[in-house]
Parts: sequence; C-alpha cells; structure tokens
Amino acid sequence: MFEQMPKLVIFDWDGTLMDSVGQIVDSLLFAAAQHQIALSADAAKNIIGLGLPEAMAVLFPLHPQLHTELQAMYATHYVQHSQQTPLFEGVESLLAQLQQQGTVLAVATGKNRSGLDRVLAYSGIASYFSVTRCASETHSKPHPEMLQQILHATGVSADQAVMIGDTSYDLEMAQQLQMPRIGVSYGVHSADILHKYQPLAVVDDVAGLAQLF
Repeated sequence: MFEQMPKLVIFDWDGTLMDSVGQIVDSLLFAAAQHQIALSADAAKNIIGLGLPEAMAVLFPLHPQLHTELQAMYATHYVQHSQQTPLFEGVESLLAQLQQQGTVLAVATGKNRSGLDRVLAYSGIASYFSVTRCASETHSKPHPEMLQQILHATGVSADQAVMIGDTSYDLEMAQQLQMPRIGVSYGVHSADILHKYQPLAVVDDVAGLAQLF
C-alpha cells in the first residue's frame, strides 16, 4: 500500500472514528422541525463534514435570519442525545497500533472546538492525538487550511502524511495539497463518490483500514 509508511495520519471524526452520523442527522431534522422547515434525512447527511455555519447555508439558503438559532437548536439537541455515541469497532486498537509504530496522529474535523473537546473527553482517546483542528478555527472543509495547520504544527510534509475520511470534503481537502488519502465507505459518502478523489484505497470497515498499515 505505502512505498514508505506515513509519518502522520490525520483522521476525520464523525463517520470515520465515531459512529455519530445518525445522531447528527436527527439533530438537524429536529432543528428544522422547530421552524417547520422541510428537510430530508439524505440532505442532512450529505453536509456532514462541513462546518456548522456552512452546513446551515447549504441546508437553509432561504432562511439566513434563522441560521444562528438553528445552529443553537442543533447543538443543544446533539449534546443532549449524544452522550453514548460509540466509536466504531476497532478504532482504539487501530490508534494504538499506529502509535506503537511511531506514527503521529491528528484529527481534522468539521466540529467546533467545544464539540470536539467534549467527544474526545468522553470517548477516552484524546491522548492518541498530537494535534487537532476544527472548522471553528479554520476555513471549513474542503478548504485545506486545517491540514496546512496540522502539517505546520507537526513539521511533516504533505507527501509524508495521509488523510482518512468518509466524505468528499475530506478527500478533496487532501487532494488540493497532493496529500495521500484513504476513503472509508462506512460513514457518509459512498465508495463511488470517494473514488472520484483518487484515494489510495477505499475500505468498508475499520478492520480493513488497519490492514493498510
């Protein structure tokens, strides 16, 4: 798979490490329903990976005056209902495997900082990551700024890193930097969509991901 093992592995969070897609969709549907705005589950799912302000602009373009309130409703519902959201099976074993190999680990997520810190704390895997970047701190995916900041913080070049994610936003972000990338098809976007961004591989589960390293 790799001519040389990557020095840095960067993970997306939702739909890649944590099985949170369903709860995100439910919370977006809840927020829309409070204002009697029609929203399909498929549309809600498709924006996962974007920063929340960008997601509001895509989902509710006719209601800009409600975006702040919709974000707040979404966030409140998500926090109230996501306390037991699990990591995908095998995630912690994969992180331990990579760490034992001397690989630097990072997270690049569409979450805001408070949201990521909360799930890092209750998932118990925060100590594996040297650097984390959120959409509230940088441009939203697919802009590559969060990856650029992670590379700068770790001193690793793009060609010595790999981005792993479940959405087109993740892979397009890495592609813009000519960073190697791996798609996972168990989250938001299908393998067909992920393959458009020329990943090294697309895998169907975390076990398949672990086999690449």
